[in-house]
Formats: sequence, structure tokens, C-alpha cells
Amino acid sequence: MKKTLIIDSHSAAETRRVGRLLGQFLKPGSLVALSGELGSGKTQFIKGLASGLGVDKNYQVTSPSFVLINEYPGRIPLYHLDLFRLSEGKDLEEMGLEEYFYGPGVTAIEWAEKATPFVPPQRIWVDIRWTGPNSRQLRIKAAGQKNAQILEAVSKEIKIRSFKQ
Repeated sequence: MKKTLIIDSHSAAETRRVGRLLGQFLKPGSLVALSGELGSGKTQFIKGLASGLGVDKNYQVTSPSFVLINEYPGRIPLYHLDLFRLSEGKDLEEMGLEEYFYGPGVTAIEWAEKATPFVPPQRIWVDIRWTGPNSRQLRIKAAGQKNAQILEAVSKEIKIRSFKQ
């Protein structure tokens, strides 16, 4: 079962709001894969996700481009991975990503397209594209029944342009 939610965001605050709403519905073991061009809003989305997961506002949620993984405690822990600086294949195999994918927290991966062969098929994929200087289109796809139910719950909370089954 796959579902897709398409949302037009007109600011970084709106992108964070969508991430926060999603975070409120995620469960331990959930995986959110993010793709999009540099500067498209992936980290803004994850900042919202962290808020929805109950990460304390005192934590500075930043992209772990140089350290690769940041962990944030919350109602559900957030494991934030950034694969921008890694090459595909061997680098990813050596990271031991599976520990995070099947752990007690939520895993969010920026530049997830680099890890597609390693990412579990049960996931929520967020693709963020520029549509203007301050606007983006967020295309959120859920794979698996649990993720489709999560996305359905999110869709009831926000104004959407299109919801496809």
C-alpha cells in the first residue's frame, strides 16, 4: 500500500510545520528518507520533525554534514543522518546504518537517495523541490500500511493540494 501527499510550502516555517505534524504521528522504528536539492529545506523539515517527536527546544537541530549522525532525545529519540558527503556503496555499508533503522527511535536521513539499497522498504519518503524563491513542493510518499496510516492522519491535519492513493 502506497500513499502520496503533495504539499505546497511557502516558507521555512511552513516546511517545519509539516515536519512537526508528521513527527507527532511517528512511532519508534519509523524511517523518514529525505531527498531534494541543496538548500531545498530538508533540514528545516527535520527541525519540525524533531519538535513533533518532543525534542527539547534547547537542542540546536542542525544538519550533521561533517559528523554524519546527530542523536536527539525526545518523546521518541531522533537519529538524524546526513549522507551528503558520503559516496554510495562501501562508505554506507561501513556505517552500520541498520542499527539506526531498527532502533527504538525515529531515523531521518538527508540525501537518502544515496542509501536507497540500504533503506528498508517500509518508510516515508519526503522529496522537496523548489517552486520559487521562498516556496517548495513537498511530495511525501508512504510505503507500508503503518506508514500509509500515519500519512493519512497527517493529511487530515493540513491543507493539501492533492492526496492520492
